[in-house]
Amino acid sequence: MKHRIAIAAIATTAALGGACAFLVPAASASTAVKSHTVTFTSVEEAAHNYSRTVSSQQDKDVNGSGKVIGYDMLYTVFNPKTETAKLTFTAVLNGGFVYGVANASSSPVTHGTITGGTGAFEGAKGTILAKNLNAAGTKTAITITYHT
Repeated sequence: MKHRIAIAAIATTAALGGACAFLVPAASASTAVKSHTVTFTSVEEAAHNYSRTVSSQQDKDVNGSGKVIGYDMLYTVFNPKTETAKLTFTAVLNGGFVYGVANASSSPVTHGTITGGTGAFEGAKGTILAKNLNAAGTKTAITITYHT
């Protein structure tokens, strides 16, 4: 069970907070696609196991100064035979929500995909990189790169 929670923490999130760090694209006459990158640390606040293979997790997301900049939720379905997990995540940010998915394993690094969002993040597409920062799996470094 601890292994599954660590996998979930690695991928947290999932797409996760970044209210102050996200750059909201300004209206422009240009059709050029502009990429934005945000980095932060996701810190587990609560987790719940629905069964041996399904869990959810809620995290607060903090910047380099430790200031809370958002929150995220992670829904995990763990496959004990392959020791992998399918993750779905949602982050609440200043300006809207960001959605994403990822596949996680016992690796301390997880790669995922930003699949959309609402408000300022409507139509967002991109990637997420999550790196476990501690043995307990309760702190995760997140880098999100996206465009709208």
